[in-house]
Amino acid sequence: MDIVNANKQTTALAAGALLLLGLSLGGCATSGSSLMDARAQAPAPPKTSAYPAVEDLPPERDGRAMSPDERLKLKNELIAARDRQGAAAKAKGGTARAEPVKP
Repeated sequence: MDIVNANKQTTALAAGALLLLGLSLGGCATSGSSLMDARAQAPAPPKTSAYPAVEDLPPERDGRAMSPDERLKLKNELIAARDRQGAAAKAKGGTARAEPVKP
């Protein structure tokens, strides 16, 4: 008999918990806003196209292009950095990379 009473008590507790859960969720559903209201208040997604916007041009550049002297200076700095790294790799015993072909 004790097992039957324990099962009935467990069933009653589970039913009570489900009833309380149902009532609490029901209170949320009747709080004045519905799913339709929430959908109406949501911002519309931006319209996208399968094609890029051809008419939209990038903004004008504020700065000027590099002068030939600035380009030469930058090129020499990059070449010097490449040579230093190559020398450091050879000193560590690494394999030397082939020099790039100049166009």
